[in-house]
Amino acid sequence: MKRHLQLISAAVILALSAVSAAAQKKYDPGASDTEIKVGNIIPYSGPASAYGMVGRTIAAYFDKVNADGGINGRKVTFISYDDGYSPPKTLEQARRLVESDEVLLIFQSLGTAGNTAIRGYMNGKKVPQLFIASGATKFGDPQNFPWTMGWLPSYQSEAHVYAKYLIKYNPNGKIGVLYQNDDYGKDYLKGIKDGLGGKIPIVSEQAYETTDATVNSQIITLKSSGADIFFNVTTPKFAAQAITKVAEIGWSPTHVLNNTSISVGGVLKPAGLENSKGVLSSAALKDVTDPSWKADPGFVQWSDFMTKYFPDGDRNSNFTVYGYTVAQLLAQVLRQSGDDLTRDNVMRQAANLKDLELPMLLPGIKINTSSSDYFPVKQMQMQRFNGTSWELFGPVLRGDDN
Repeated sequence: MKRHLQLISAAVILALSAVSAAAQKKYDPGASDTEIKVGNIIPYSGPASAYGMVGRTIAAYFDKVNADGGINGRKVTFISYDDGYSPPKTLEQARRLVESDEVLLIFQSLGTAGNTAIRGYMNGKKVPQLFIASGATKFGDPQNFPWTMGWLPSYQSEAHVYAKYLIKYNPNGKIGVLYQNDDYGKDYLKGIKDGLGGKIPIVSEQAYETTDATVNSQIITLKSSGADIFFNVTTPKFAAQAITKVAEIGWSPTHVLNNTSISVGGVLKPAGLENSKGVLSSAALKDVTDPSWKADPGFVQWSDFMTKYFPDGDRNSNFTVYGYTVAQLLAQVLRQSGDDLTRDNVMRQAANLKDLELPMLLPGIKINTSSSDYFPVKQMQMQRFNGTSWELFGPVLRGDDN
């Protein structure tokens, strides 16, 4: 009888242990014991197709993750669709990812207009719209859109940094602005105006549409306005055009280029390296064309990754560094989520990042989030292009620094 009771007790213990183990694992669609499905929407075609390099880099990074054993033993299946930088297509692809592919989350979807188009849908479905590729200020609104989180500093915050620089070094200047005629461009425009506080006049504001063939006429108008500071708020194709046209017409303003178009390989080389010399911008990531990073451990890790997993990728493009780094951030959140791979827990972990340092972020830049702070990266540093690479100068700043 004693032996029989011992066997029953052992069986009960095993059963309870199995139940406990099962209870510790929680899954929503897109997650299982063996797999995590991650969706992505990016323009591999259309006027912003240069950003396709980001999507290809992320795919290569998750190839590396899977080769290294996955996330907590689970393979990451990265499903990436082209939207051609068209918001209606973005929404179509989001529905496809959520309803047909049944991904756990959509990650690093690109573009302000596209992300605006899917934000209501994603929040209504309670599916994470995580670390999106837009710095629009409205994407850091956890109170109203708790399932949508940004990644890099907000466009307004970035513009405030430029305003501080210009007030200090060009206080008597006159500013001309070229901007994309949508929420993306208007966010930067508001940011520079707020940051300047009327201390430097904006003498001309020229908008362009993503369907425009060129921005040549806008550049000519800005020069004729008498502006001697050019704030260039453009995506890569139009950024390269603007830099080229500025040189072609012999205009020599202080040229400030927004951070989204600072790729040496994707923007400055097509525009002409000599034409790009002296352009100012900001950075949160290490520039791989800067020789000072060659012995940096983070650079060496990125270089080894490129050699093994993305040999056809552009080593002169910061888009590969960008994709590599944001993929590392998602991997960290998924690791933190452990065996609770519910959408709610993924968002909870994304909002619980504390002083996280990633290898290709600039020294001193740390990632922090909370339930009320949905912009993981808030710091940046000014930089100037020397004709070969970007050179950093000044301290690491936040847009809201005094």
